[in-house]
Amino acid sequence: MTATPITEFRHESFIFDVTDSGPLDSPGSNGIPVVLLHGFPQNRQSWRRVTAILNDSGIRTLAPDQRGYSPRARPRGRWNYTTPTLAADVAALIDTLGGPVHLVGHDWGASIGWAAAASYPERISSYTAVSVPHPGAFIWAVRHSDQARRSWYMLAFQVPFIPELLMPRGTTFEKTMHASGLDAESTAIVRAAVMDTPALGKALNYYRALPLSGKPIGRVCVPTTHIWGEHDTYLSRAGAEATARFVAGDYRFVAIPDGNHWLPENSATEVAAEIVNRVRNEQR
Repeated sequence: MTATPITEFRHESFIFDVTDSGPLDSPGSNGIPVVLLHGFPQNRQSWRRVTAILNDSGIRTLAPDQRGYSPRARPRGRWNYTTPTLAADVAALIDTLGGPVHLVGHDWGASIGWAAAASYPERISSYTAVSVPHPGAFIWAVRHSDQARRSWYMLAFQVPFIPELLMPRGTTFEKTMHASGLDAESTAIVRAAVMDTPALGKALNYYRALPLSGKPIGRVCVPTTHIWGEHDTYLSRAGAEATARFVAGDYRFVAIPDGNHWLPENSATEVAAEIVNRVRNEQR
């Protein structure tokens, strides 16, 4: 495991920016760092509150700006944003570190994390999925609950060009984020880092590449925790509870009673505590 801070890593011809913080020897997790994957439409700053708590617990954290968000990793074309490709970016970061990691993902980062945990189990000591269930559980929930209604925007995002033209205009974005529970400070960060930059169109390609992403993700065998907020606007309890069927390894489900979709910002203490519990449980 590398003992020098990482500010960037390479995959294919692209360079990804990373925030590497906390003790390099990571005594709080037996030397194994935690990698934090952000969701849509955010960037690595979405983990700032969780990172501070984990670092104080003696845990090294690495939060990358993912493909499309990092300025030097913005290829054109939705085929460059399939889920297997995004998971391979994560594997490249792990290989740069030189050893396994504890992986954590929120929103789209959670979807990528599920794919990485299924595809690269030897590189991942544990996985903590925040908000988003296993993709198989999500599909089940679409068929058996109100999940399809909650996910209407995924279909809307398939339309070329229009979403990236309309979303940043006026105060609609701010009103939407506040209605779903994201605080004003975090919303302002997203506005500056994503909404008003070329990252937005690339980030929308995550959704547009879904039809190109190939076969479904299989069961996950690594030790896994799934954290879900009971007031999540976008994701139903049905998918959260069905996730257990898609994990073959040790599994823990945590429902945060007052949590909404934006758990890394609004429930940072609870999320960090569950990450610490999962990390330290794998030290035994």
